[in-house]
Amino acid sequence: MPYESFIGLRWVLTRRRSRLSFLLFVVWLALFAGGLVQFLRTEQPTPLDVTELAVGAFLSLVFGIGCFFSVFSTVSVIGVVLGVAALTLVLSVTSGFQAAIQEKVLGVNAHVLVMRAGFTNYRDVEELARGLKPDVIAVQPFVFSEMLITRGKGELSGILLKGVDPDRLGSVLDLPQHMREGSVAALKQHPPGAPPPVILGKELAHKLRAGMGDVVTLVLPNVAGDIKNLAAQPPRQRKFVVGGIFYSGFAEYDGKLVYVSIADAQDFLGQGDTVNGVEMKVRDVWRAPVVARKLEKLLGPEQYMVMDWRELNNNLFTALSLQKSVLVLFLALIIVVAAFNMVAALTMMVLDKTKEIAILKSMGAPSRGVAGLFQVVGLSIGAVGTVAGIALGLLFGHGLSRYGYKLDPKVYLIDRLPVSVNPWEVALVAGLTLAICFLATLVPALSAAGLRPVEGLRYE
Repeated sequence: MPYESFIGLRWVLTRRRSRLSFLLFVVWLALFAGGLVQFLRTEQPTPLDVTELAVGAFLSLVFGIGCFFSVFSTVSVIGVVLGVAALTLVLSVTSGFQAAIQEKVLGVNAHVLVMRAGFTNYRDVEELARGLKPDVIAVQPFVFSEMLITRGKGELSGILLKGVDPDRLGSVLDLPQHMREGSVAALKQHPPGAPPPVILGKELAHKLRAGMGDVVTLVLPNVAGDIKNLAAQPPRQRKFVVGGIFYSGFAEYDGKLVYVSIADAQDFLGQGDTVNGVEMKVRDVWRAPVVARKLEKLLGPEQYMVMDWRELNNNLFTALSLQKSVLVLFLALIIVVAAFNMVAALTMMVLDKTKEIAILKSMGAPSRGVAGLFQVVGLSIGAVGTVAGIALGLLFGHGLSRYGYKLDPKVYLIDRLPVSVNPWEVALVAGLTLAICFLATLVPALSAAGLRPVEGLRYE
């Protein structure tokens, strides 16, 4: 082992282990282990279980570090641990939000959409899209319209009616996976003379107090007519029977979207064999923009509007990405503050070890070696703090994930706090922390390297 590493680790580690610290470490470690076993055995952990797990893990870590590291090293390591744990946990939660909302969006939306006013040649566009193999795996036309829905004399609500092909719906959208009652096959079942079937979102069904088999009325306002002639031209209405209820967990869709078969939608809207667009599913969702640009080039942007799933929800995903970047920036300041604490601790060590540094230099140690010694000290603190902080952050994230913290879907769009660990983001946190810790060692290391042996041995 190079002498820089040997001496640096000797200065970081404690020489006198406190029996009280060791006893507290053993006690808290035992309590943490028991709490962890209980937490893993419980199917639905309570807030008290999560709190006990978090407190036990943190205190075990603090006393464990205090048993093996010197006082100044312990304080510096704990600062790095807190910053890394906070950054790891927040990145996991924000990544979870992005993944959960992406899953909800793709559950009821296709990957690529082609739209056009007066879309009558949609079959040609379907054939063109199918030719983009192996990227495109399924295609279907759709009808889209805003209207009202009511049940008897109850609540009146604005909805987005979507007419789909019942035979191809499951291959393009993930709606069948979100069905809570009934199935998408109900859209095919239309006995003569009976109201056509409709699939409602769970929130909308709750608002209308509608269940399976209940009759609802769709109302299409006559917006093109003159207000004075509304009596002569009343809004178009038709009764539908509830054949299914879906729940995506995305309040914006569960309270607005209504599905019917494309034939029933065209008949109700009176637009004949005309659709609003063609939607498709691609093999890799991240290649959807590439497929969209290919289609746009083949069709011509002046006649068709081609969008991928991110463009369709651009404001939402842009806001999530911006929020994530800002949170990372501000939480990284915690690590910077811990680095300043490390600078102060290393500077005090330089003053305290002046005699030792002078002896090393008088024995022939080069200035570069003395500087490397303090860099070993700083990077050791950073490495231990990084590993412990990532472990603590992942543990907290797992606890939150198992607990399933409930959210208001009307505010947060989803109903539970999501946690998703991205290995690349964890590696980014580790690399960023070690880089900051390395920079923090430069000033004390250069100060120690510039120390003359005569200054350290003058009064000896």
